[in-house]
Parts: sequence; C-alpha cells; structure tokens
Amino acid sequence: MSEYHAVARRMWHQLEPLHAALYFAPEARQVAADLGYDVGSRWPSYFAWRAAPLGAAGPELVAATFYTFSPRMIARYVPQIWTVAEPAKVLDARLLAVDRALTALIGRRLSGAQLAEAARLARQAAENAGPAARPLAAANRDLPWPDAPHLTLWQAATVLREHRGDGHLAALLTFGLDPCEALVSFAAIGAAPTADFAGRGWSGQEWSEARGRLTARGWIGPDGGATERAREEREAIERMTDRLAAGPWRALGRPRAERLAQLLNPVLGAIFEAGYLPRHNTLGIGALKMAYL
Repeated sequence: MSEYHAVARRMWHQLEPLHAALYFAPEARQVAADLGYDVGSRWPSYFAWRAAPLGAAGPELVAATFYTFSPRMIARYVPQIWTVAEPAKVLDARLLAVDRALTALIGRRLSGAQLAEAARLARQAAENAGPAARPLAAANRDLPWPDAPHLTLWQAATVLREHRGDGHLAALLTFGLDPCEALVSFAAIGAAPTADFAGRGWSGQEWSEARGRLTARGWIGPDGGATERAREEREAIERMTDRLAAGPWRALGRPRAERLAQLLNPVLGAIFEAGYLPRHNTLGIGALKMAYL
C-alpha cells in the first residue's frame, strides 16, 4: 500500500464516524421529527439527509448512487420523502441537526483555535476531492460552505466520505459485484454479521441467489464461508478504494493530514462515548471504537 493510499484509509476511519453522527444523534432525530419525518425508523430521515444534495431525486437515482440498498426498499421512501420536506428545507435542517449534535459532542474537547484549524484542513482536503464520476461528492461540493467551523468540518467530512464512497462503488463494479453480491461477500468475510445487512432491504431469496452466484464464482466455499479468493478480492477492492480516495490527501500532504487526524481524536472519542453509533454495523465503525476511548 503506497503512502497516500494508507493515509486515505486512516482518514476514512477518522471521518466516517463524524459524518455518521447525522444519522444516529438524538439531536438529529429530533430535528427530523420536527420536519415531519417518521423517526420510528431511521430510514426516512436517512434517505432525506443523504439524498437532499441531489435535489428531489427519484428512486432510480437514489438506488444508483446508494448502490447496496434494495431498489424496492428505496421506492418505499423515495420520492415520498420530498412531500414531507423539499430538499432545500432538508439541507437547512441537516445543518441545524449537525449544529446541535456537534455542539453537544465537542464541548470543551477542542479550543476554538483547534476547531478552526481542523475545519480549515478538512476543507482544503475536500476542495481537492475531484468531482468527476463522483455524483454524491459533487452534489455536496456544490453546496455553500457554512460559516461556523464545526459545520465546515462536518461538511468537509461529508464531501470526503462521499468521494470515497463513490470510488468504492466504482471498485465494486470493476470486480463485478452487483449490489446484493457486494453485501453478501462483505458479510462472508466477517466484516459484519449477516443480520446487520437486513436493513438494506434484500429478501431472503435475493440474498440466497446472490450467495449462489458467488459460490459459482468460487467466492463462497462448501462450508458457507468466504474462500481465500474472496478474501483476496475483497482486499483488492479496498486497496482500489484507497487508491481512488488518495487524491485529496496527496494534495493536503501527509503532515497536515496527520495534524487533522490528531485534532479529530477528541471528537471521535466524544462520538464513541455518546454511545449512539451501533456496536455492530456495515461500515466497521464499531471496530474503531477502542482506539479513541
């Protein structure tokens, strides 16, 4: 792994929990409820928060850009979410949600000068996240930068997160994994329990058929577990994802990336201590927890 590929992976570990606070923080849930979303499930507000930079996107566009969600599940929420609140209103509300969540989390963990420095570094990286073939990253880059440093930090983290995610989808396509196969193979290598993927909306039959296709390709063995080939291919996918995500960090430079990581450590500690990120999840967030407590 080259120097900046490794930096890209480390910074994903740093930024993913910060971005994900929007989907789990109680403050964000309350803002979503105030907008009129049903918060008995996290999915209505999740699809609204994440898709709003695309405008009033329909189910086909959301399925294409989110990739591993069942199109049938997405159609249950999209475009109905835009009848609750139009995208411009959702975008204003998500900044309000992030403002409340991060204000509660950060407290005195960072001085004003440290927070401003972290925001400046993260924004510099995000402004070097090339938008070509990166629809979610580009949509978030199109948004105006907020004035408050903690909101700038979150928006930069979101651009960088979606930039990496867009590249990850390109890697999955390159290795010939359709949306359900991507999840089945990820579960097979033990990245997360199979039950954690139920929220993506695939039926038992669809999951079984995807397993069958992967078995025929030599990715899943007779015991139902991942083969060595599957593990090697999944690691190759992650390496390609790192390579495609390295540009912003190469532009920022390793010393400044390391400084940003240092500044973010107290924020990550606060996020994990808050306890609202799921212990098990499909992104490996829980595996990072002990590093910051």
